[in-house]
Amino acid sequence: MQQVKKGDRVSVHYRGTLRDGSVFDSSEGRAPLQFVVGNGQVIKGFDDAVLLMSPGDKKVVEIVVTDAYGEHNEEMVIEYPIDEFPEDMQPAVGMELQMSDNDGNIFPVVILEVNDETVVLDANHPLAGKDLIFDIELVEIA
Repeated sequence: MQQVKKGDRVSVHYRGTLRDGSVFDSSEGRAPLQFVVGNGQVIKGFDDAVLLMSPGDKKVVEIVVTDAYGEHNEEMVIEYPIDEFPEDMQPAVGMELQMSDNDGNIFPVVILEVNDETVVLDANHPLAGKDLIFDIELVEIA
C-alpha cells in the first residue's frame, strides 16, 4: 500500500485540541485539508505526522511547541498609542485587529489591555506557546 513521502499532495481530516481537551480547529463538516508534504504549508509537526501514513490510516499525534507555532515571544507584545486608533474605534480587550509593518506585511494582533494612553497588542499566533494534539485521518495521496 502506498505511503506518504515528502512532495506528495495529501488530503486529511483532522481535529486539533489543546491539553485541556478544548478543540481549536477541525475539518469536520468541511472538505479534507489538502497540502503538499514538506512544503511548509502546515506546521512542521503536522507535516512530519503524515509521513509513512497510508490512505485510511488514523493516528493521534502530540505536537510540541517547537514543532507547532513556537514559544510565546514577549517581544511581539507591544504598546501602541491609543491616539493612533481611528476616532470612531473603541479598543477593547480581546478585540482582533490587523496591522501592517513598514514593509506592508499585514499581521493579526489581539488587544490584551487598554490604558489611558496606550493599548497593549499581542502579535503572537494565538496557539504560540501551546502543545497541540491532532487526530489525523489520511483520506488520500494524490
